[in-house]
Amino acid sequence: MDFGRLITAMVTPFDANGEINWDETARLIDYLIVDQKSDSIVVAGTTGESPTLSEDEKLKLFRFVKEHAAGRSKVIAGTGSNDTAHSIELTQKAEQCGVDGILLVAPYYNKPNQEGLFRHFEAIAKSTSLPIMLYNVPGRTGISLSTATTLRLAEIPNIMATKECASLEQVTQIVTGAPEHFIVYSGDDSAALPAMSVGAYGVVSVASHVAGSVMKDMIDAYVRGQVQQAAKLHQKLFPLYKGLFECPDPLPNPSAVKYALEVKGYKVGGVRLPLISPSESESAYIRKVLEDL
Repeated sequence: MDFGRLITAMVTPFDANGEINWDETARLIDYLIVDQKSDSIVVAGTTGESPTLSEDEKLKLFRFVKEHAAGRSKVIAGTGSNDTAHSIELTQKAEQCGVDGILLVAPYYNKPNQEGLFRHFEAIAKSTSLPIMLYNVPGRTGISLSTATTLRLAEIPNIMATKECASLEQVTQIVTGAPEHFIVYSGDDSAALPAMSVGAYGVVSVASHVAGSVMKDMIDAYVRGQVQQAAKLHQKLFPLYKGLFECPDPLPNPSAVKYALEVKGYKVGGVRLPLISPSESESAYIRKVLEDL
């Protein structure tokens, strides 16, 4: 399964009552595929506010996005949690919804050791025939999937990739040691090009909601060997990468990108508590970043 080089971790559009806005979800899917050149879409990931989506909402989203994408983009379902049994159950239900792949975040809060992490992902992989992308994001989970554990997991046939938010050193070590079928994605927009320079395949992106076509140009330029052109595009995009997360102080994802989409005319609504929307000064900062881009 080839998920492509540019994957967007899609926001979940909400209406004024905080419920899923299905009409705007359809409009957003079209925009991400056609205008922003997304090869695949992650549904109900962190950017999609998975912690505050019910299981029923997630399953409805999986079915809806798969149906509306209609083969124009692969659909990857976020089914990972810190409960192995629940992750297995949700993964199997997602497979029944027809999704193309699974994204599994490292278990958060209960902090398993490396052997526990291995057995967690192994058990889920054995429960499904779908291709799996691991997701290592120590800043959110409180643990890091080590290079050695990642490489052990890469030997499992349907574990095909990892979304890596650790260091470029770890990206390099994984790429060096992994079997041929296993690929690495940057999980950090600002590290997308640097990660590709050490062997990563692409990026699972937030910024691609508003600059995906430019990011795709950057990736394509690098793959063609036009390194200076890719670097220029990276430099152009860098203020956006930082602005969507720092704003200018840290702002939890997806608050900033949802506001950025609103500025661009996509009525994706606010975020569910405990997240909050940008303040007036933060909103002005995001608008300025978009204008400069």
